[in-house]
Amino acid sequence: MAKEIKTIGVLTSGGDAPGMNAAIRAVVRKGIANGVQVKGIKKGYQGLLNEEIIDLQKKNVSDIIQRGGTILGTARCAEFRTLEGQQLGAEICRKHGIDGIVVIGGDGSYKGAQALSKQGINTIGIPGTIDLDIACTEYTIGFDTAINTAMDAIDKVRDTSSSHERCSIIEVMGRDAGYIALWCGVANGAEDILLPEKYDYNEQTIINNIINNRKRGKTHHIIINAEGIGHSTSMARRIEAATGIETRATILGYMQRGGNPTCKDRFYASIMGAYAADILCQGKTNRVVGYQHGEFLDFDIDEALAMKKTISEYQYEVSRTLSM
Repeated sequence: MAKEIKTIGVLTSGGDAPGMNAAIRAVVRKGIANGVQVKGIKKGYQGLLNEEIIDLQKKNVSDIIQRGGTILGTARCAEFRTLEGQQLGAEICRKHGIDGIVVIGGDGSYKGAQALSKQGINTIGIPGTIDLDIACTEYTIGFDTAINTAMDAIDKVRDTSSSHERCSIIEVMGRDAGYIALWCGVANGAEDILLPEKYDYNEQTIINNIINNRKRGKTHHIIINAEGIGHSTSMARRIEAATGIETRATILGYMQRGGNPTCKDRFYASIMGAYAADILCQGKTNRVVGYQHGEFLDFDIDEALAMKKTISEYQYEVSRTLSM
């Protein structure tokens, strides 16, 4: 029999992502609508262990849906990876009357939620990561904003690259997942797209592409390089030395995490936050909210963490064809 839920907590963990505030807002307002108290846990699992816990009312989440980042803050916490840290976290939840927690973050955050569930605290995960690297869902909070931010920046770099007849290597985020690079590579019409899942580290192929394109009269060459490959600056030096063409590296970095979330990130994050609050209030635990085939649904966290996500072969082949 599911235990009665009277008070729920919400925290954001790992890297911040645009749309997290929309999810927090939805958890708070849907939780209150369901008749439960809601507490905010600041600075992720580290804040839980430090007992940085505040009461949240509807007014506390007014005027945040349009803001990037997370009003609760986020941090990484090595202590929470230990059994002692997890047990302490559960004890602190019970001390503050928290029956269940909504965790907004990536797969590392899910492992923390999974651990809390084993300690008797009901937990629901919401996929909050710009990397789109969670296998059980087609959408993760922040991805849409991140790719639009990167796309706009790459368009601007292309303008100056064409004016100066340069080769430009633009490094985008995504850790070891190439989704941001793939989407921006196609959307920005890049000549080369380097994905951690596909790149063979044969720079001579890229050099040949640059030389052949220049012979055909192309005045610029855009290379989208994924963070998981990295080394864009040294790559630029080698390409310039091999081709004689001025080559510059631009690392977009953390600007992709910030900024006002897009309509999609605000809407999807809101639905996911409300869904998480609903199933937590129903007594569910060790679940993660996802989006597949136009529907919001939930999965067992253990199953979700065991799933593997790969780049679509068809999408990758299309990206190669369109870049030629």
